[in-house]
Amino acid sequence: MSKAFASQADLAEKRASFTQLAPGCYAYTTEGDPNAGVIIGPDGVMVIDARATPVLAEELMAAIRTVTDLPVKYVVLTHYHAVRVMGASAYQAEQIICSQGTLDLIHERGAEDFKSEVERFPRLFNAVETVPGLTWPTLVFEDSLTLFWGGREVRILHLGAGHTKGDSVVWLPGERVLYSGDLVEWGATPYCGDAHLEAWPHTLDRLLALGPEKLVPGRGEALTTAADCQGAIEATRAFVTDMLAAVRAGVANGQTLNEVYRATYQALKPRYGDWVIFDHCLPFNVTRAVDEVQGIQHPRIWTAARDKEMWAALEG
Repeated sequence: MSKAFASQADLAEKRASFTQLAPGCYAYTTEGDPNAGVIIGPDGVMVIDARATPVLAEELMAAIRTVTDLPVKYVVLTHYHAVRVMGASAYQAEQIICSQGTLDLIHERGAEDFKSEVERFPRLFNAVETVPGLTWPTLVFEDSLTLFWGGREVRILHLGAGHTKGDSVVWLPGERVLYSGDLVEWGATPYCGDAHLEAWPHTLDRLLALGPEKLVPGRGEALTTAADCQGAIEATRAFVTDMLAAVRAGVANGQTLNEVYRATYQALKPRYGDWVIFDHCLPFNVTRAVDEVQGIQHPRIWTAARDKEMWAALEG
């Protein structure tokens, strides 16, 4: 009997936590579901990753209202995936900020990704009918954008491709707090369907060089020591490196996609199999890795139809 497609069978609701990491800096974490970040400035609030729908964004707003009545001034999109951006309209922010690479991907595949993600993981898109359309930025940067905000330095950085070509992080050098988006996970499987796998470890090296002492990963609990921050970055790098090496070996041996997937699953399961969404991610990850090993540098667009075809071929 085949598995339910992607994570359609995952219906268990997760408990949210709102944790202060430094004065005015918060992590909104959700037991392995997508996280968000909050920074409170002198005249407003910055939200880092908008959540998947306006209704879910209101849950984050309720948490924000426990600590401030200031309006949301900025929403930062760490990347283009629908689960991170489609709630943005609820905040009525003055500026929605992302990298040029993220804007490019919204233009190229935002609509396809939205439909694909909703069908893969419907629980994460509660009240999807409230989404008014694609989220478009109002402020775009190439490599970095720095705000000096009430005496606090806030750097929004694109340090290289990884989870997508446009990944951004928010770095507070004074507080040593890093909001990584899905470039870094903790106890959760990195999703690599749109990844640049050769580049990702090098981008992680640049994150490590920042020297974070507190870190909000894309999924998993917030980290509050330098050692744990380093551990999360290195664990993410190990997964990406191990997965790509296993796929490269299978392709070199002339294996079919299905054979590569089965072998990679067996190779990774002992070390990573208990990470959140391991079974959900791995078919997409291996499919993308085979493409990259075979010379397809720009990830192919995932559509709802392509998702199902791939899932049937690998998990049927």
